[in-house]
Amino acid sequence: MRQFRKVLCCLLAVTVPLALFFLCPWTLRPYHVVDVKYKPLAVPGNLLEHEPWAPSAKYEHISFKVKGSVAGLLARNECRCEPEEPVVSLPFSGRLFRGVSARHFTHVFNPEELEAVKRRRQEEYQRFLQRSQSPADVLIIAKPNAPLGYPTQGVEVRPLKTIVIPGLSLQTPFMELYRVNLTASLGCLDVAAEVAGVKVEGEGGTHLSLSSSQLDNLNRQLQFLTYTNTVFHPNTADTVQFDSEEHSASFTIKIRHVSVPKLYISAEQSGYNISALVTIATKTFLRYGKLREMIDSVRKYYPEVTIIVADDSDKPERIQGAFIEHYIMPFGKGWFAGRNLAISQVTTKYLLWVDDDFIFTTETRIDKLVDILERTTLDLVGGAVREKTGMTTTFRHQISVEPGGEEGDCLHTWPGYYHTLEGFPHCVVTDGVVNFFLARTDQVQRVGFDPRLTRVAHSEFFIDGLGVLHVASCHHVTVDHAPKIKLPWSQPDQREKTYNEFRYPKSSAANVRLQHSLFYLKNRFQCMMKG
Repeated sequence: MRQFRKVLCCLLAVTVPLALFFLCPWTLRPYHVVDVKYKPLAVPGNLLEHEPWAPSAKYEHISFKVKGSVAGLLARNECRCEPEEPVVSLPFSGRLFRGVSARHFTHVFNPEELEAVKRRRQEEYQRFLQRSQSPADVLIIAKPNAPLGYPTQGVEVRPLKTIVIPGLSLQTPFMELYRVNLTASLGCLDVAAEVAGVKVEGEGGTHLSLSSSQLDNLNRQLQFLTYTNTVFHPNTADTVQFDSEEHSASFTIKIRHVSVPKLYISAEQSGYNISALVTIATKTFLRYGKLREMIDSVRKYYPEVTIIVADDSDKPERIQGAFIEHYIMPFGKGWFAGRNLAISQVTTKYLLWVDDDFIFTTETRIDKLVDILERTTLDLVGGAVREKTGMTTTFRHQISVEPGGEEGDCLHTWPGYYHTLEGFPHCVVTDGVVNFFLARTDQVQRVGFDPRLTRVAHSEFFIDGLGVLHVASCHHVTVDHAPKIKLPWSQPDQREKTYNEFRYPKSSAANVRLQHSLFYLKNRFQCMMKG
């Protein structure tokens, strides 16, 4: 009995720490399943409750006079597709005085299809906005507890345009004279209307002062305060200083051009038209037998999907067939250079990247990957690669960069993922996936592939895409990897020898040196730590 107790105690002493070791990392995670489906952007409750020009009930009794020279600038913030003829109508006036023409793009559509096209475009645009916007873009007004009220975020102006600054107010105990000052650096301040009983000084300059013996009148005047950007920059911000007698606050006004959407509108139909939504892209080098085998396997399941091949072989063979685009590159140009060429020719909404030695099977369900990207804000979703041994590879990696001061930052990579996707139990969110993935074409083109990385590279793409790509990995969509086993007595041909010389160089020191120099010089990393 005593011996049994000793054995039991030993087992508990070993199993309990092990159980805690494996369970604690999971229990400490704040989320296990996270929803990234399309949904309306959460709007905080303390936003501006009325338009800047519409008086609140508190100030509606205060009269004002519109200042036409400034209010006219506000009207220019909205576009109107209307032509403007030259003011002077004389012979040859068209050459002397330039008018404004207008071209309406709806004319290219038949009237019966226009409404359907508008609806699909609006749906795609709303999805684009949900992918590109964040809570940091929402207008938030700080209530006058300081006692200054001002916008804490979300104020934006187009370059060289004019806006009304929303949410400015002063709430303070009785004073004989109420005064506020505002100072900008990349634009000028003015008022779009003048309120009786308020003195305005510095109109049209970078410093504006307002004073009044009536607090309500001063606050009403603040509702007409405008900002006009005067220093052109396509994407910057101005910090405006807002002061009263004893208090000071700052807020930023974003100055940037509108983000132009890149939408992909396919024909309306039930289900997913894979050939209209997806292009398959690959890079090949001397392995035409494997490439043709891959193409044949694709055609069994997707006969009309376009396949783009980038090829840097020394004596390229012609790859012919319907829906195949074959691009020849200089000999040995490289792995990432070929990737750049291939993705630059994709015109569909999504691209599926595959290696030239992958084999499609009944489990290579592109429609499942499309469904995930269509229903979520993700940019890229990887599948799994199955070897002939039966093992599958997903290559899920977490990547982070820690600030390191003057010496550069520290790159951290380790296997793992963050959380499971709600509604997709086979999928998890991560930062890097295997070399078989479906992605939004515009996002992959935005990140690109560094052409200096010639033969050995993969994680570098996801490192460059950190903070740009929202990535997931799903193990229920697989592609087979062609076997690499060679019979002992088989002799490699010249092409295979050349391929091996490029793919598996005898000395990898040059490749390591190149990789490390790019990390240090291009990415400003001082080191990389792997888990």
